[in-house]
Amino acid sequence: FLSLLFALLWLNCFSEQEPVGRAFIELDRAALAHNVELLRSRLPEGCELMPAVKADAYGHGAVTVARELNRLGVRSFCVATAEEGAELRRAGTRGDILVLGYTPLRQIELVRKNRLIQTVTDFDYAMELNGYGRKLRVHIAVDTGMNRLGERAESEKIFEMFGLKNLRVEAIFNHLCAAGMENGAAEAFTYTQWERFDRLRKKIGERGYVLKSHILNSAGILSHPEFGGDYARPGIALYGAAGESETSSLWPVLSLRAEIAQVNTVRAGENVGYGLAFTAERDMKIAVIAAGYADGIPRALSGKGEVLIRGRRAPIVGMVCMDQFMADITGIEAGVGDLATIIGKDGAEEITADELAAKCATIPNEILSRLGRRLKRVIK
Repeated sequence: FLSLLFALLWLNCFSEQEPVGRAFIELDRAALAHNVELLRSRLPEGCELMPAVKADAYGHGAVTVARELNRLGVRSFCVATAEEGAELRRAGTRGDILVLGYTPLRQIELVRKNRLIQTVTDFDYAMELNGYGRKLRVHIAVDTGMNRLGERAESEKIFEMFGLKNLRVEAIFNHLCAAGMENGAAEAFTYTQWERFDRLRKKIGERGYVLKSHILNSAGILSHPEFGGDYARPGIALYGAAGESETSSLWPVLSLRAEIAQVNTVRAGENVGYGLAFTAERDMKIAVIAAGYADGIPRALSGKGEVLIRGRRAPIVGMVCMDQFMADITGIEAGVGDLATIIGKDGAEEITADELAAKCATIPNEILSRLGRRLKRVIK
C-alpha cells in the first residue's frame, strides 16, 4: 500500500504535463481572483455574483473558469444554452446555473435532468413550459426597452405566470443595454430601464409575492452598483476586458500565444500570403506563426495587427490564414519554437483584447468568445 501511495505521489509531482500544442491560452488564476474580489467589493450588501460563463466563458474555458470560481466561493452562474449548463454539471460545477436564453421544449428535459434554471422569455413560452408537465425552476426575463427577450415590464401577464402550477418562479431579471456609455441619451435610457424594473419589483411586493431580482451586468456593476438586486451578472469585466476606460483596476485573465513554425527570408518585390495582399518593399525576415482564423485570430487583423516576440512588437503582414499568419520580425532575433504573444504581456509590452477589438472595429467580447476550441487552456 505504501509503495503504491508513493508511486502515485511521484507521478503527480514529477510526471510531465500534457503538451500545450502549437498555440494555447494561459489563464491567470490570480487575475481572476482579483477581479472577483474587486467586483464583489462594488456590490451592495445582499447582492452576490452570478458570473456569465456562456460562450465557453468568453473563450476562457467554461469548465476551468467555473471550477476556479467555485473555489473562490461563487455558487451561482449563468449560461446561454441548456447544453452549456449541462457541460458544467457533467464537470462537477456546484451551485445554481441559469440558462439566460430560449430552450426549445424538446430540450427541456436537459434543463430538468441537470438541475438548471430556465429563463421564461415571454408569456407564450411560459405556457409552453407549464405544458411540459414537470416542475421547473424559472426566472422571468423582463423587457424594459431593449426589445430583445422578455415580457414587457408593464404586462399583467407577468403576474399570470406566477400562478402556473409547473413553474416555480424564483426571480425576475432585466438587462441594461446602454449602461457605461458616455453620453447623456444612454445614461437617461439606463435610468429609464431601472425605473421600469423597480416599479415592477415594487408592484410584485405589493401583491404579496416574494421574488429575487437581478439587473446588474458588467457595465451596471461598474457604473450603477446602487441598482442592487440579489444577483449581479458580470461577464466581460470578470475577465478583465470591459473597455480601456473601465479596466484600470481589473486584470486581464487571458493570454494567447502561438509558436513560430518557420522563418523565411523574403526579398524586396516578393509577395507574402494570399491574394498578393502584401509586397515586400525591402528584404525582410518573416515569421510564420502557427495560429489562424480557425483558432479565433481575426482576419481583420491582416496588415494592421501586431504580435509580441521577444518583448518587441512585430507587425502582421499579408492575410491571416485559417491556420497560420505571418509577421515581420526583421531585426528581432527569433526562430522556430519561439512564442508570439497575440494577447497578453511579453516583457514591458502588452497587447490587450481591447486593443485587438479596436483594430477590428468590434468589442473585446467578440474577440475573446471566438477563440477556438482547439486551443488548449492552461491555468496558472
